[in-house]
Amino acid sequence: MSTAATSPQTSTGPSAGAPTELNEKAGSPARPVRVLVGAVGMVVTAWLVCNAFLAFAYYPGWFFNSGILIGLLGLIVGIGGSLLFFYFLNVCIEGFPSRLAEGFIPYAFLLPGFALIALLLLYPTVQTIVYSFANDDSTDWVGLQNYRAIFGDSAFWSALLNNFLWILIVPVTTVAIGLAVAVFADKLSPQGEKFSKSGIFLPMAISFVGAATIWGLVYAYKAPGESQIGLLNAIVQGLGGTPQAWFQMETMRLNSIFLMVILIWLQAGFAMVLLSSAIKGVPEDTIEAGRMDGASEVRIFWSVIFPQVWPTLVSVFITVLIMVLKVFDLVYVTTNGLYNTDVIANMFYRKAFVSQQAGQAAAVVVVLLLLVTPILIYQVRVFRQQEANR
Repeated sequence: MSTAATSPQTSTGPSAGAPTELNEKAGSPARPVRVLVGAVGMVVTAWLVCNAFLAFAYYPGWFFNSGILIGLLGLIVGIGGSLLFFYFLNVCIEGFPSRLAEGFIPYAFLLPGFALIALLLLYPTVQTIVYSFANDDSTDWVGLQNYRAIFGDSAFWSALLNNFLWILIVPVTTVAIGLAVAVFADKLSPQGEKFSKSGIFLPMAISFVGAATIWGLVYAYKAPGESQIGLLNAIVQGLGGTPQAWFQMETMRLNSIFLMVILIWLQAGFAMVLLSSAIKGVPEDTIEAGRMDGASEVRIFWSVIFPQVWPTLVSVFITVLIMVLKVFDLVYVTTNGLYNTDVIANMFYRKAFVSQQAGQAAAVVVVLLLLVTPILIYQVRVFRQQEANR
C-alpha cells in the first residue's frame, strides 16, 4: 500500500521531466560568441548587399551592360542577402539569455523594416519639409517665401480646385460602380460572374501611362470634315454631330471630368474585387431571415448586406481617395496641366524638373502631404476598428 501511495510522487516519466527541461531552457545563460557572430554577420551581409547594388547601378560594364543579367543578379543578391541577414539576426538573438531573447525577437525582426521605412520614407519627408524653406537650389534659407509664392499663384489654386473636384467625383463613382458590379455579378451564373468580373478587373493590369495612351486615342480630335481617328469623335461625327476637342473643354471643367473617367475605368475593378469578397462574406442565414420576413431584394441589400460591407467600402473609398490626391501620370501624359487641368502632383513635377524651382516644388509637396495626412490617420483608425470588431 505504501509503495502504491508514493509511486505518483516518484514517477520518472516524460510528464515529470518536462517541467525541469522547460525551467532549464528558460534559465539558459547568455552566449556572447553567438551574439558576436550574429552581429558581425549582419553587418558584413548588409555591407555586401549595399555594395552589390551600387555596383549594379554605377558599374554596369562589370556585368556586360546586360539589363537581364543585372536584374537576375539583383534578385539573387536581394533575396539571398535578406535570408542571410535574418539568419545572422536569429543567431544573434539566440545568444542572449532565453527570457530576454523571447521578448526581443518580435522587435528584432521588425527593426530592419522600420529602418528601411525611416530611410526611404521618413528621412525624405523631413528633408522635403526643410527644403521648402530654402531657395531654388537649396543653398540658402528664404523663410516662408516659397509658401507665399505658391499661395499667391492663381495656377496653384486652380490645381487645388481640380484636386478637390477629383476627390468629390472619382472615389464615390469608383466605389459605386464597383459595388454595383459586385452585387449584380453575384446574381449571375458562375461562368457569367467570372466573365463579367474579369472584364471589369482587366484594366487594373494596365499602367496609368498605358491607360492614358489608350484613352488618348478615344478622345483624339481632328478638325470637322477630316477623318476622325478618335473613337468618341468618330461616333459623334457618324451621328451627325460636330467633333469636339475634349481635352480643351474648360467649361465647367469638363476636360478634367473626361480625365477622371480614365481613373474610374482603372480602379472600378479594384473596388469590385474587394467589395465582392465582402458581400460573399455576409452570412447567408441573415439574408434568408430577411427573405422569410418578406423583405424585397432591395431592402435586404440596404438593411442587411450594406451595413455588413460598410467597413470594406470605407477602406476602398479611402484607398482610392489617397490615390486621387496623388494623381499625376494621367494628367501629365494627356494634357500636362494645360487648359485648366493641372493638379498638385503635376505642378510639383513642373516646378521641380522644368522650372528648376526646388524650393517651391518642396512647398507644393508639403501642402499635398498636409492634405493626405488626415486621411491616412482616419484610415488607420478604421483599420484598427475593423480588427477590434473581428
